[in-house]
Amino acid sequence: MSVVLAHNSYGKSQVHLTRVTRHADRHDLKELAVAIQLEGDFAASYLKGDNSHVIATDTMKNTVYVLAKQQGLTDIEGFGQLLAGHFLKEYPQVAAATITLVEEPWQRLVALGREQPHAFAGGGGEKRTSTIVGTRQGLQVESGLDGLLLLKTTDSAFTGFVRDRYTTLPETSDRIFATALSASWLFRGITVDFDKWHQVIRQTLLDVFAEHNSLAVQQTLCAMGTAVLNVCADIDQITLRMPNKHRLLVNLQPFGLDNKNEVFVATDEPYGLISGTLRRE
Repeated sequence: MSVVLAHNSYGKSQVHLTRVTRHADRHDLKELAVAIQLEGDFAASYLKGDNSHVIATDTMKNTVYVLAKQQGLTDIEGFGQLLAGHFLKEYPQVAAATITLVEEPWQRLVALGREQPHAFAGGGGEKRTSTIVGTRQGLQVESGLDGLLLLKTTDSAFTGFVRDRYTTLPETSDRIFATALSASWLFRGITVDFDKWHQVIRQTLLDVFAEHNSLAVQQTLCAMGTAVLNVCADIDQITLRMPNKHRLLVNLQPFGLDNKNEVFVATDEPYGLISGTLRRE
């Protein structure tokens, strides 16, 4: 039997970076995890143990820290482009570099009635994300967010679905809608204002979620993605992933009590998972 190496890539993951930018009147803080994956002329290492073209993953880790020191860090998209460009420029055996970045949000602390110049508070479970793919033909930038917890206590229904002998779920015209939203959007260019668009897109997603009268998670997902494409001309498509974080109505009848959508129990598993990608025609 003949066997071929159909594809290969390798790199360094979970490179944790904390970058403090020290200004005269304040400090700025960025904290993120970086993953690097390289593709190219590395087959000899797999097939023969010949590492003459291999860039050590420890070198990749050190590159993250050196470039963070030398070039600084404003937005994760720009830093990802810097890293991808470095590996393509320095190493001719690299055909593609994929840089994945996940930012831990820190907000400037407000104390004693003012923003503190050197103190920060954690932003919770939500993360800002970006994936940069660099090849010899150019760069592609995808940005996003992950783990944005959203919940509305009404304006959500689920009716008219298929019923058969395995169906026990009752229809409802008024339920809690809770999710941990993940979204990613693909930019047309690489020199846009990434911070501005992250804020605008995030707020657009929040606005639609809050105001939309949902007949299904699928319908709300489509409305949110459509609104983002309408407001942001710099992106071509958006993908949304919305796990249904169920809140189940507690049966209080054994205690002689009615439960008119007031007392629920939150469940983690199992859960429904709805996803979709919207792009311009």
